[in-house]
Amino acid sequence: MLVKDESVRFGVKAFKPLGASWAIRQALAARWAERFGEPLPENVFEEPGALARLGRMTFAAASDGNHGRAVAWTARQLGQEAVIFMPRGTAPARVAMIESEGATVVVTEGTYDDCVRWVDRDARERGWVVISDTAYPGYETIPTWIVQGYTTIFRELEDGPFADPETPAADVVLVQAGVGGLAAAAAWHLANRYGPRRPRLVCVEPVAAACFLESIEAGDGEPHPASGALDSIMAGLDCGVPSLVAWPMVRDTYDLFVAIEDRWAEEAMRAAAREGVVSGESGAAGLAALLALLRDPALGEARRTLALGPSSRVLVLNTEGDTDPEHYREVVDAARA
Repeated sequence: MLVKDESVRFGVKAFKPLGASWAIRQALAARWAERFGEPLPENVFEEPGALARLGRMTFAAASDGNHGRAVAWTARQLGQEAVIFMPRGTAPARVAMIESEGATVVVTEGTYDDCVRWVDRDARERGWVVISDTAYPGYETIPTWIVQGYTTIFRELEDGPFADPETPAADVVLVQAGVGGLAAAAAWHLANRYGPRRPRLVCVEPVAAACFLESIEAGDGEPHPASGALDSIMAGLDCGVPSLVAWPMVRDTYDLFVAIEDRWAEEAMRAAAREGVVSGESGAAGLAALLALLRDPALGEARRTLALGPSSRVLVLNTEGDTDPEHYREVVDAARA
């Protein structure tokens, strides 16, 4: 099994800055061209004060944790402002991490999907730039940039096990889906690189937030809201509606959609820890789905669909580290109690 470990990316403990930083870079380039009638200079990020010509900008986002921190981190690197809306029940540690990046955090009484709507409303009123990883009617360009940023993960694999452009190093790739940006990036990159020889792709969600699986089951080709309570411990995946940008790529490319219970995520966190890999609740979801596929008798048909067996080569993505350190320790230490 291969593991792409994103738990130490940029010190943010998650893969999310790859998307947020690229989207913010593109948003700045668009603003620069609009204001000055010329492309953003190549050295603008190397020259102290060069971005000051644009004035202070505020980047806003809805987040369960990792995306919000990525937006806040990028804004701080560039001397800009960030406002992050977070849903009820967000772990205090995740709020604190975002605040440590200098952002303003607004913890609401709503869900992640409510936060998306509220950010959009407030940004229109206050002139903020929304950096959302989910697309909705009238808002698709920036989420597309975020998907492009995520493809860096798979491009990096080409410098290692996926160096052969003809034959992929994995038979099966399991990818987490919240709103679907990362899953779309995997589809985009692997399908373009390998065509019909691409690995079989598995879309992984919590049972409590299975918007892609339920949309596939609806059978009409359209995205549908999840029917679950959106209360999984895999907080980064507690998203109720597929991104309009991600949905068609995921729908048309993935071979299997699976929803897993929280207990599998906990088991995967402990399994990763035994191998020296720090994997948070959402980060462990790909490995969790693999464990479920191998061990749950109810998933026998799915296992056969993937031709998953002892000789299968599998890639999972550890998308986050211990972004909620207290809960991480509770889960990992439970096996030793």
